[in-house]
Order: sequence, then structure tokens, then C-alpha cells
Amino acid sequence: MLRVRCLRGGSRGAEAAHYIGWRLGRVFTGWVQRSLQSTQAATASQNTCAADDNKATSPVPKDCPVCSYNEWDPLEEVIVGRAENACVPPFSVEVKANTYEKYWGFYQKFGGQSFPKDHVKKAIAEIEEMCNILKREGVIVKRPDPIDWSVKYKTPDFESTGMYAAMPRDILLVVGNEIIEAPMAWRARFFEYRAYRRIIKDYFNSGAKWTTAPKPTMADELYDQDYPIHSVEDRHKLAAQGKFVTTEFEPCFDAADFIRAGRDIFVQRSQVTNYMGIEWMRRHLAPDYRVHIISFKDPNPMHIDATFNIIGPGLVLSNPDRPCHQIELFKKAGWTVIRPPVPLIPDDHPLWMSSKWLSMNVLMLDEKRVMVDANETSIQKMFENLGISTIKVNIRHANSLGGGFHCWTCDIRRRGTLQSYFD
Repeated sequence: MLRVRCLRGGSRGAEAAHYIGWRLGRVFTGWVQRSLQSTQAATASQNTCAADDNKATSPVPKDCPVCSYNEWDPLEEVIVGRAENACVPPFSVEVKANTYEKYWGFYQKFGGQSFPKDHVKKAIAEIEEMCNILKREGVIVKRPDPIDWSVKYKTPDFESTGMYAAMPRDILLVVGNEIIEAPMAWRARFFEYRAYRRIIKDYFNSGAKWTTAPKPTMADELYDQDYPIHSVEDRHKLAAQGKFVTTEFEPCFDAADFIRAGRDIFVQRSQVTNYMGIEWMRRHLAPDYRVHIISFKDPNPMHIDATFNIIGPGLVLSNPDRPCHQIELFKKAGWTVIRPPVPLIPDDHPLWMSSKWLSMNVLMLDEKRVMVDANETSIQKMFENLGISTIKVNIRHANSLGGGFHCWTCDIRRRGTLQSYFD
């Protein structure tokens, strides 16, 4: 079993703490600094980091349908999202900060309305075929309920329409036998959890743990209403300064900003995940799991799995356009770092909510099988050279809604035990 050492938090943590302290005062600054130093404390603690290195434990109740510790153990059950009724989110400040300028006119014109119906129809067919292929590979597939996302809703703090239940990875994080519902950060996704409640209640009644993170009010104070982005250069500068559209007014995070490797879970501070959200997760999962902040040269950080995708014990895909600031720590510890090839998706294909790097947003069925885009022949070859068989599926139209295979799924059960891959 490969063993590598614990990682510290992001290299820009001091800058981010300074910024948050400026916004919220010295008391909160001290809290953030303690949060960013938590992984250092974990490294210093022999009991929490290394005492159980040679033990494989499985605290999950027998026959519980929910059990997943990492991204690569043999997949047995999965939730796959739905494109049905997908709506364009209203063009609010948090949506603007997470989308590219060339699509801003699209959001301004169609916010609150359906995505192009013919495109959605094709996406639905692609995901149905993906589900069929997963079933043929021996995986149990569950689906969220279809909901009318065009209905307008209002809280004491804002009003909006919904978006979709296409990306279960964004809202659900499975850690062991626990399903954690993420609080999310977009107002258009406030009620997205409703599509999954039937499934989660079934899992709960079968023995799974079920936790809902604190639901944010999503009041104006959660967002920097004057967040200045007009170009990629602006985005790079702000990200380098540790400035994001979400403030530290209350905890928020999307589950897709976390990636799992047994007892160690890695997360990025992004446009949708703030330090309060990360700290909530760190405290909630301690002491059995260690949460580490890592950072990237990314002008638009939103979700980690098209930037840094762990695909096996000691094996990670690292986006060459968004280098990880802590990557040398992985290399020195013996990890194999793979730079995926440039995506082949055409420039004229609409990607309203994501980048072309969805090509590396793959789903591992086990250490030797991966579900990959049928159009991305370069990354197929990369996996084959690694000795990993590729299961080719075309979800090009589904990509346009903002996700690849990892995004469109949430693995509920993988056959494996809780282990430490870091010390």
C-alpha cells in the first residue's frame, strides 16, 4: 500500500486570512488561521495521522447500502442526475462570477427559462444510455425525482427560480456510511435537495447516516456584490489574492469541491466554497478524517474534479492549465502525477457552465476501469497506457449543462474499507 505524508493547507492561506480578517475583524482572522493550520496540527499528531496506518477498518453497519471511502474502489451503486426540466439560472452575481463572459448574454436573455429544449432532449438521451451502460457493468443506478425548476420561489432574503438535479456530485458527498447534503452557494440551487430526498430517506431507513450541513440564508451579505470580473486577467488577479465572490458571512460549500482518498479529504476554497464551509466539514469529520486545503492557479475555481482528480491510490490527474501549488508535496511523497492531454472538444460546442477540461472529469468503476468521453480519444489512450480499460460513452450534450461523468454521478457504494493512504 502506498503511503505518503499529510499535506498542509494552501500556500495562499495567509493572504486569504488577511482578506477575511479585513472583512470580518481580528477575531474571525484568528479562527481562519486556526482553520488553515489544522492540517499542520494533523501532521504533528502521531496518534491521528499514523497510529492506524496498517489497519483497514470498516465501521459501516453490515448490509448498509451506503459505503464509499474514495474515488476508485469497485463501484456497486450510484446516483445519476437528470437533465429533465433543466433551467438557466437567473444572472445573479454568483452566477456571473462562475461563468465565462461570452455566455453572459445567454444568461441575461434566458435566465429563469429552459435551456434550449432540443439540446436538453439530446442530453437526456445521452444520460439514459450512460445509465444503461453502468447497469451492464453491474452497477445499481438510482435517479433523483423530476421537478419543475421554472417555478419561482421566495425566501425572506431573495427570490429565484431553480436550475436542475443534473449534478448529484455538487450536492451530495458520501463519506463512509454517511450522506452529507451540501448547503450550496447559488440561489438557483437553494431547493435542489428536494429532488434527492426520496432516495436519501430510503438510504436512511436502511441504516445510512444522513447529515444536512447548515443551510445558508443566501442573503446579500454572502456575496461581494461588487466583485470585479471583466476578463481572465481580472479573474487570475483576484484568485491569486484569495478573493472570491462568496464572503465569510455564513458557511457555504458545494460537495464537488471535495475529493476523497480514504482518511484524507482534499478541498479548495472556490467561488462556491468558503473557509467557514471548509471548517464546518473539518470539525464534522474529525477525528476520523483529515481535511486538507489545496490551491491552484485557476482564474475561476469552482469544483475540484476538472482540476485535480484522484483516480487511484497514489495516482492523480492534475490539470496542466491549473497547476496545483502543493504538487511537489505529492511528488516527493511518491505519488504519480498525470498531466491529462488537451481536450478535443470543438471551440464552437456550447459549454454554458464549464470548461473543456471536463475531459478529465471521469468516473472510475474500479482501479482498472474508467468511464470516459467517447469523443476524447487522447485521454482514452492515456488511460490505456496506464493499464486502465476505458468504457466509452458520449455525453457531449450533457457536458454543456456543466459536468462530466464525475459530476453527473454520486457514488453511493464502493466495495472497500477505510484506509490511510497518507502519513
